Amino acid sequence: MKRILMLMSLCAVYCCTSCSPKTEEKEEQIKLLATSPLQKDTTITKEYVAQIHAYQHIELRALEKGYLQKIFVDEGQSVAKGQPMFQIMPLVYQADLQKSQAEANYVDIEYRNTKSLADSNIVSKNELALSKAKLNKAKADVALAQTHLQFTSIKAPFSGIMDHFQARLGSVVNEGDLLTTLSDNSKMWVYFNVPEAEYLAYKEQAKADNVVNVKLLMANNEVYKYPGKVQTIEADFNNETGNIAFRATFPNPDGLLRNGETGSIMMTVPLKNALLIPQKATFEILEKKYVYVIDSKNVVHQREVTIASEMPDLYILKGGVSSGDKILLEGLRKVKDGDKISYNYKAPQAVISHLKVYSE
Repeated sequence: MKRILMLMSLCAVYCCTSCSPKTEEKEEQIKLLATSPLQKDTTITKEYVAQIHAYQHIELRALEKGYLQKIFVDEGQSVAKGQPMFQIMPLVYQADLQKSQAEANYVDIEYRNTKSLADSNIVSKNELALSKAKLNKAKADVALAQTHLQFTSIKAPFSGIMDHFQARLGSVVNEGDLLTTLSDNSKMWVYFNVPEAEYLAYKEQAKADNVVNVKLLMANNEVYKYPGKVQTIEADFNNETGNIAFRATFPNPDGLLRNGETGSIMMTVPLKNALLIPQKATFEILEKKYVYVIDSKNVVHQREVTIASEMPDLYILKGGVSSGDKILLEGLRKVKDGDKISYNYKAPQAVISHLKVYSE
């Protein structure tokens, strides 16, 4: 019986020792592909939510009280500078002008008579000066009445496009009432907010290029065909958001852009010594990104990485690995943390040059 038990033990030991090399040999036969993060200067395209405004956009208001007697234009119409737009009934202001002119004529006659008497030394020079002052006041009253009369005719201060009417024909309008708005859309101002870190990168780029061109992504996800230029930056950062407002100017020769539209600014931002890894070298757990880092003993270790930005097929990292680390590029689903692997190494430049994301 003892001999039988010893024989069975020896067989079990033999089987275990004979199976282990086969398993190790099988592991050695599976070779995976590895690479390293690539550190280089690059550029990325950042998108910023933007508000589009006309180069000039003003409110046209009534300067005098009265009935809205005439409307010479229509909503949405293009108007030229100096073109009549509204007429407020001018009768009262015409009467005021005639009255002022009559008073000025009367005072002018008085002044001439007083001057003749003063030249003959019949009246004093002080009386002549008083008469002259009355004449100047009468002339000023005439000029004021002419101004009020001119204010009843509202003309376009610049060429632009009319908005909808706020008052209708025959309405009684008071001084300051809104009649409509007028937009000069020959060029557009597009406002967007930039974080502080990206503002500093922009300033470095602006030193080298002087003018930074940007693109406009419209609401229909099409890129506006004319590039814009960043020409103005506000003086102060917003302490609550940490952003600063930029203003880009876009030409609008086709009149496609209108005041109040929305879109996104696409601005190229330079990055120095950016750390790039292929997107397919990462996997996700609970909305966090991880890679497998290979140590000196060919053992893989799961490590979290922080994504700074995303490019086609690539991630730009903020932290987690360095350019000297080796990371698993393919076969991520075939290993787990702590596995010893056999791998072929491929230089990161060669990997990125013909990279395409795929699903294993």
